[in-house]
Amino acid sequence: MNIYQFTREKLQLKLQELGEKPYRATQIFEWVYKKSARNFFEMTNISKSSQELLNEHFVFPKLHLEKEQISKDGTRKYLFRLHDGNLIETVLMRFHYGNSVCISTQVGCNMGCAFCASGQHKRIRNLDVYEMVLQVYTINEILKKEDSRVSHVVIMGIGEPFDNYNNTIDFIKIINDDKGLGIGARHITLSTSGIVPKIIEFSHLPLQINLAISLHFPNDKLRSKYMPVNRKYNLEKLFDALKYYYEMTNRRITFEYILIDGINDTKECCIELINLLRGMNCYVNLIPMNETNTMFRRSSEKATDEFYDLLMQKGINVTLRRDQGHDIDAACGQLRIKTEMANARKNC
Repeated sequence: MNIYQFTREKLQLKLQELGEKPYRATQIFEWVYKKSARNFFEMTNISKSSQELLNEHFVFPKLHLEKEQISKDGTRKYLFRLHDGNLIETVLMRFHYGNSVCISTQVGCNMGCAFCASGQHKRIRNLDVYEMVLQVYTINEILKKEDSRVSHVVIMGIGEPFDNYNNTIDFIKIINDDKGLGIGARHITLSTSGIVPKIIEFSHLPLQINLAISLHFPNDKLRSKYMPVNRKYNLEKLFDALKYYYEMTNRRITFEYILIDGINDTKECCIELINLLRGMNCYVNLIPMNETNTMFRRSSEKATDEFYDLLMQKGINVTLRRDQGHDIDAACGQLRIKTEMANARKNC
């Protein structure tokens, strides 16, 4: 069994099945996540017999670092190879408030958003809990050597988190656990393209993490054209679910909006967005597009500024994401696709 696969609660149950005391789970969590233990024989407050028993049943896997890219602005993109040969990406972003890691939840993605590199390859499989945990754990170990640590996690890399719901929730519990990686709930953000039933289900969990919606378009016509998820869960269904989420949690919602030249960056789109969000406790995160497809271009600085200014004038809370990693393969899935294509050419 994989030690990084278990929440503390589930590890307690598993240890009881093995005849161990449930409090042993807390000891193991502290050794694994606080002290970076890589085997049970390092755990000096656990008896020799328990060490041997646990060693028979659990393993400590690693992710294989296939490639690393470092941007001029300090952003680092890591390409990890999984046990089955599949590739995933994880990104470390440096901010004044700390180190934020963007993790992947799937190999590929079934959402098929036309402007997204991740959606160019269909989902191969969901990531296991440990494969998500190890993305954060591995980068945290790298940062420890620099006398630093991961302070924030965003779940918006390759894949749709709510399409891998149960594993994603267990991952959140592990990194949020004060005996685990101890990342505060308000420093964790989950982004979804809008899978309505899972938003409803998520509303009932006692988790105080941030919810972000990959909105990107202010009407059903555009959103259905470029985001197939909208054909099943249109804006009316999505916003009904978000109103329910707010009623249950009283937490502000983030709307992500990638500005695409001539498609969703017009004054008309901005006004539609204002009308859509009016009265909600939310803010808009405007995102400069990382160009991965010749069909789409990032909006000009002029169009971006005008869009931002109009939102501000109409009382919509808005931020403009700082452009990071633009000199490397910054978009989600971009490095993975490039590497897979290069490997395919070598094998031809």
